Amino acid sequence: GLVLGVYSSEKDDGAAQFTSAGDAFDRLVSGKLRALLSLCGPPLKKGKTRVFHGLHQDFPSVVVVGLGKKNAGINEQENWNEGKENIRTAVAVGCRQIQDLEIPCVEVDPCGDAQAAAEGAVLGLHEYNELKQKKKPVVTPQLHGSAESEAWQKGVIYAEGQNLARYLMEAPANYITPIKFAEHIEQKLRSFSNVKVHIRPESWITTQEMGAFLSVAKGSAEPPIFLEIHYLGGANPDDSPLVFVGKGVTFDSGGISLKPSSGMDAMRADMGGAATVCSAIVTAAALNLPLNIIGLAPLCENMPGGKANKPGDVVRAKNGKTIQVDNTDAEGRLLLADALCYAHNFNARAVVNAATLTGAMDVALGSAATGVFTNSSWLWTHLYEASILTGDRVWRMPLFEHYTKQVTDCPLADVSNIGKYSRAGGACTAAAFLKEFVTASHWAHLDIAGVMSNKDEVPYLRKGMAGRPTRTLVEFAARLSQDSHN
Repeated sequence: GLVLGVYSSEKDDGAAQFTSAGDAFDRLVSGKLRALLSLCGPPLKKGKTRVFHGLHQDFPSVVVVGLGKKNAGINEQENWNEGKENIRTAVAVGCRQIQDLEIPCVEVDPCGDAQAAAEGAVLGLHEYNELKQKKKPVVTPQLHGSAESEAWQKGVIYAEGQNLARYLMEAPANYITPIKFAEHIEQKLRSFSNVKVHIRPESWITTQEMGAFLSVAKGSAEPPIFLEIHYLGGANPDDSPLVFVGKGVTFDSGGISLKPSSGMDAMRADMGGAATVCSAIVTAAALNLPLNIIGLAPLCENMPGGKANKPGDVVRAKNGKTIQVDNTDAEGRLLLADALCYAHNFNARAVVNAATLTGAMDVALGSAATGVFTNSSWLWTHLYEASILTGDRVWRMPLFEHYTKQVTDCPLADVSNIGKYSRAGGACTAAAFLKEFVTASHWAHLDIAGVMSNKDEVPYLRKGMAGRPTRTLVEFAARLSQDSHN
């Protein structure tokens, strides 16, 4: 199969404006493609397709897909590069059509940006069907022509990174337990000589005095794991690393503060923070990015067992601060509190944590963007600029003292794990809580609860867990590595 892009015509005469690959193919078939398109009615709108059969012996089926305006670039209103997003969407739609036709291989028009085209193809075809007997036919996308093979390969690696996060988040919680998660990541990193993976057991977590993390884990029969990854891509192994921290709750029942049963199955993806940061490191290693990255993922389940945290219990974090657990379903911040304290051991250039932390984040931004709380404008600028390129957007949220007071005004302990005005500003009070465990001057907390899954909002992702914002984290790391070079 072959997927070709066509731009919306600038004029009303409706003549199709092909990409250079489309033009070349049309010449190959003596102008038949253009003629057929014009016979098919009005010009193709963005993301819409037409399928033609029997035009050329090498490509029994050709899908032509609308790319929108030819010179679409950065859209200031939308905070992304519209041209790249149009390509990702168009290519994903085209590749899925080839898949529906049960054709095993598809060549993809680079559409002027082979990286975006590769991302659209690889992200658009991904589906979790490991456990089904009836599977969709596997389609292998490859670049049509050879002019942009390096950019295409980079796009494939970026998309495979996000697909790894989607795989981990989508898999049932009885398949991806804390230890299985850690082993899966270890296996992905085994072939890289500059990566060390430490799978720390409960005894190690105890010696580290991570009382907040352990208090969440103790309600479950699954033992907790602290996953620590060292990727040494920098020129000097002693250069200050970028530290990624991810919340790794492989199933979140809410604990004693039990969640409603409807939709609780989606809480198998409550380790989305750990999935995205670990996948970003796997991707950084595959791209051989020239910087050092450390990944930290506290992994456990949050279950209502006989030993579980009870509302009103007080636990002690690694830095000595006491925490009143007023709601056992606000558990992610307890894991992160200890992991963030530990992150300060590494003299980091920046500490970035990601977590499906609060339903309030989903209420605030929905699935449009990841909420970013940061104490560093330098860090914010890098994340923001990375997200414009990836189309996986970020939006800055406040870290006001106003919210800090709501978590530190606590009857029994130094801090409470929920704000005293209950639901008001829930994503902001959660961020204020984390800030109590951070002294690093470049720290960002990414609340990814709203972007955890996809219904139909991102057209190049199928329905299911989204693996966002893995590509933005990778692009951010890539920009940081250029920074250290210059």
